[in-house]
Amino acid sequence: MEEKSENLSKNSVKKEFLKKENRYSRHRQNLKKQAQINGQNSVSKDLAKNENSQTGKKKKKSKTPRTLNGNEQWQKDMQDIIIANKKMQDLRLNPLKFSKPNSDKIRITPLGGLGEIGGNMTVFETQDSAIIVDIGMSFPNETMLGVDILIPDFSYIKKIEDKIKAIIITHAHEDHIGAMPYFFKEFNYPIYATPLALGMISNKFEEHGLKDKRSFFKPVEKRKIYKIGDFEIEFIHITHSIIDASALAITTKTGTIIHTGDFKIDHTPIDGYPTDLGRLAYYGEKGVLLLMSDSTNSHKEGFTKSESSVGKTFDKIFSNSKGRVIMSTFSSNIHRVCQAIEYGLKFGRKVCVIGRSMERNLFTAIELGYVELDKSIFIDANEVVKYSDNKILIVTTGSQGETMSALYRMATDEHKYIKIKPTDQIIISAKAIPGNEGSVSTVLNFLLKSGASVAYQDFSEIHVSGHAAQEEQKLMFRLTKPKFFLPVHGEFNHIHKHAQTAIECGVNPKNIYLMSDGDQMEVNLNYLKRVKTIKTGKIFIDNQINKQITDEIVKHRQNLADAGVVMIIAQVGMNDKNLLKTRVVTYGLVSDRDQKSFAKDMESVLMQFLVNLKDELLKDQRALESQIRQAVRKHIFRKLKKYPTIVPIIYLM
Repeated sequence: MEEKSENLSKNSVKKEFLKKENRYSRHRQNLKKQAQINGQNSVSKDLAKNENSQTGKKKKKSKTPRTLNGNEQWQKDMQDIIIANKKMQDLRLNPLKFSKPNSDKIRITPLGGLGEIGGNMTVFETQDSAIIVDIGMSFPNETMLGVDILIPDFSYIKKIEDKIKAIIITHAHEDHIGAMPYFFKEFNYPIYATPLALGMISNKFEEHGLKDKRSFFKPVEKRKIYKIGDFEIEFIHITHSIIDASALAITTKTGTIIHTGDFKIDHTPIDGYPTDLGRLAYYGEKGVLLLMSDSTNSHKEGFTKSESSVGKTFDKIFSNSKGRVIMSTFSSNIHRVCQAIEYGLKFGRKVCVIGRSMERNLFTAIELGYVELDKSIFIDANEVVKYSDNKILIVTTGSQGETMSALYRMATDEHKYIKIKPTDQIIISAKAIPGNEGSVSTVLNFLLKSGASVAYQDFSEIHVSGHAAQEEQKLMFRLTKPKFFLPVHGEFNHIHKHAQTAIECGVNPKNIYLMSDGDQMEVNLNYLKRVKTIKTGKIFIDNQINKQITDEIVKHRQNLADAGVVMIIAQVGMNDKNLLKTRVVTYGLVSDRDQKSFAKDMESVLMQFLVNLKDELLKDQRALESQIRQAVRKHIFRKLKKYPTIVPIIYLM
């Protein structure tokens, strides 16, 4: 009985405890709900205090963190995710942030292409190796009389010629390959380029008698790594105004440099091969140390139009043309030429290609399989007269107003087979290169005076650029996410504007440098800086004979154009130092009506000079003529403020 009584007592105590526990549990739940409604942590504290007071026990401090309630856990998870996302975004945008620095570095030296449009040439060097990216030409200004093209000064190459392992070509435009034959007359290195670029270089080598240099050709496959000295080079497909252009991923122990070459991001290119954005993004995710990017269109907002957009204008022009259509563009713009031919064939026209460079480039592209055109569609210039005007399309050179080009000769009635008619429709599908505006304007005036209709960029949408506008430049920054940036290809105002776009896209202003030709930049993971400046310049070329013109000749021509020439032929008596006979001839200094008075003035100067002449000077013909030249020059400057070229010819009798 006692045992049973004891059990009953225990059960009653247990029941009572459970009742209280249930009551306290309901109370805790009510407090938790209240805490969720009010969002106050103090409720949780009240709950803990209440529990302690009910149990009569003082809460002990625990070494392990207390368990968070549902609301607290949700808030903590949110904060953790926000912090994690910030870290992820920072690392995504700065993939090299936690890379370990090393002592390796690379030097970059532009020898052309900065402060100008064209003449692109850049040297990349490690301690033991070097490569050259592009060797292009540029056009002279109006003061460079008798000069056809300019090429970079190769003096620095001579200093490092043993280090150089190869030449890398981004694409086949003249401002990137135009100086190749002149370079190969001095140096010989392997040339890595796409087949079209090599084909066009081959044409130049043939013209310069360098056929044997084709043994240096190394055709490349895109998305393939080429090990060249200390460099690993990958050619990445890019869209531009020429077929098969490339950007470059240049990797060394220092890091990866992306060199865009000339580019735009065309999503509907003629050949169906858009820019390889995925490959650019791939390198961006890995981490790009330095971006070198095309600055030509830095001032242009938005996007550059697709090459295919020109087709609509071509279609409209061809459908409305009742006579011949004569289209002129850059000879290397094969897609533009092909579009014109496509619409010419659509309207039943035969195609006549005029201009040596145009013929070579188009037929090279056909032979290499870049374009498919049946050669039966083409006729020679002397066959044009056999067809009615509305059945003729002439594709020619001369979009830059070159005086020796086919279009210029047609416009001035100097072409052997083609004369401009009032019924002709002229299409100039190109933009004037800076410095060529006057030449283009001249040929436009000749064409319009002939009565022909002219479609030019100022009059119609007949040309689109091959260079990236601001939004495309921004996309390039976002894809590659470079730590450092060097804007290239353009005048100073272009690279300056490109730098501002880079800053907008998150590039640290301290990590940007605006180079000039000759600035030697050094870069590694820790810094980008200019270490020195080397000598650069331009070599003047007479393209009619494919030879260099010396600086002295160009300076003489400039002086002759500016101040003219004075020839003084004189007979001087050695015994009495009398002026026996003189003849003065001038060109470009005084008018014909002032010629006699000028000649008398020169005689007076010579007579005064001879009065003060020292006897020993008569024994040195060269010294005598030099002294006369100085005296005449000073006198002419005092009177006319000009320094003409003085040519004294003295006969001592």
